[in-house]
Amino acid sequence: MQYFFILGNNPTLSCAELMSFFSLAKNQDTKIIATHDNFLILEFANKLNIKEIIQKIGGTIKIGEVLGEASNIEIIQKQILKLDFLDLAQIDYKFKFGISVYGGKFNSKRLAMEFKRELREREISVRWVISREPNLSSVVVTQNKLIDLGIEIVVMRAGGKIIFGRTLAVQDFKALSRRDYGRPARDDKSGMLPPKLAQIMINLSGASHKDTLLDPFCGSGTILSEAMLMGYEKLIGSDLSRKAINDTRQNLDWICEEFKLNKKNLIKAPEPGPKGPPNYQLINHDAQKISETIKANSIDAIITEPYLGPQRGYHEFRKTISELEILYTNFLKEAQRILKPSGHIVMIWPIFLDKKRKSKKFLHPKLGDFKIKNIFTLKNLDFKINLSFRKTMIYGRANQKVWREIVILE
Repeated sequence: MQYFFILGNNPTLSCAELMSFFSLAKNQDTKIIATHDNFLILEFANKLNIKEIIQKIGGTIKIGEVLGEASNIEIIQKQILKLDFLDLAQIDYKFKFGISVYGGKFNSKRLAMEFKRELREREISVRWVISREPNLSSVVVTQNKLIDLGIEIVVMRAGGKIIFGRTLAVQDFKALSRRDYGRPARDDKSGMLPPKLAQIMINLSGASHKDTLLDPFCGSGTILSEAMLMGYEKLIGSDLSRKAINDTRQNLDWICEEFKLNKKNLIKAPEPGPKGPPNYQLINHDAQKISETIKANSIDAIITEPYLGPQRGYHEFRKTISELEILYTNFLKEAQRILKPSGHIVMIWPIFLDKKRKSKKFLHPKLGDFKIKNIFTLKNLDFKINLSFRKTMIYGRANQKVWREIVILE
C-alpha cells in the first residue's frame, strides 16, 4: 500500500524522522515513491496502523492513503469524481469534505463544486469545508470530523505526477498541548523542549522499544515522558538539579495516570538509583560524572537536551559558548564509557544569533571517538535538504535568539 506523509514546519527534520522511523536505508520492503518539500509518499508491503503511528512521530502533520495517480489534472478529477473510494450507502448524515493541495497549483474550487454536485445527485447532504489558509490544518480536519464523518481529499504534485489520496489521521494537537502546557511541573529553567521535538529526537536515535534509553540532562522529563508514551520500556533520567528530578518524577507519574499506561506491562530499568514507577529510574547526578552511577557499555541510546545557556537578557556569547563546550566535552567523555559500541547519541547544541540575526555562532565541543552522523544517505530524494555546514539539522523560529542544532553522534 502507498501512504502519504504531510511534513511539518521543518521538512528536513520531518523527513529525517520518517527515514529513521521506517529504516528506509535498510528496509527493502519500503519504497520511496515521491518526495517534495511538503510531503513524502512511501510504499509498504503491508497495511500500516496509521492511527498508532501518528501518535509516535512528531514531525508529520497528516498521514493518508494514496488512491490514484496520473500525469494530468483532468484524469485525476475524473478518478476523484467516480467516488469509488466512498461507501455511499453508509452516508445518512450531512457529509463534510475538504480539499488540500501540496506541491503546486490545482483548481480545488472547481473540483469541490463538481464533488458537491455528484453527491447531491445521489441525494446526499454535503458541505465543503474551507479555511483561511491554503490547506486545511490538523485543527480544521479534527474539528470538522473529516476523518470519521467525512473526507479530506489531498492532491499532491511531484516530479510530473499528480497524486491524490484521503487523510486517515492527523497530529493530535490537543494531546500535544496538554502534555506541554498541562503537565504539573513546567519550568523554563529546567527545559522547555517541545513534545514534538522530543518525539523526533527519540525516533532519530533508531532505538528499539527494548533498548535502554538515557537522558542525562532530563530537566522536567519531556524526553522520558514521550519515550514512555511511545512504548519504550527501559528509561533512565539523570540531572544535577534535585528540583529537576522532582519535576520529572511528578510529570512521569502524571503521564502514567493521565494517559492510563499499564504499569504491569512495563519493565524496570536495569540501573541502580532512586526508583519511580516500574519502567524508569531517576538519578540525581552530574552528567559530567555519569559513569559513577551507570555501568560501562550498558546504554543503547542517549537522547538529551543539555543546558543551552541563558535564554533571556543580554549575555556574553563567547563566555557562554566556552562554558558549554567544556560541559559538553566532559559529558561526551563519560558517554563513551557508558554507551554500547553500537549506540547513538541524539542531542541538542545551541546556536546563538547575534542582535541583527545575521550571524550564527555554533558550538565546537571535542567529540573524542564520536563522529557526526549524516542521516541523509539515500540518493533518490528529490527534496530540498537544509543542513548546516557539518550535516546537522537546525530547529528554530525567526524570533528566537537561541536556535537548536540536532546532532546525531555515533
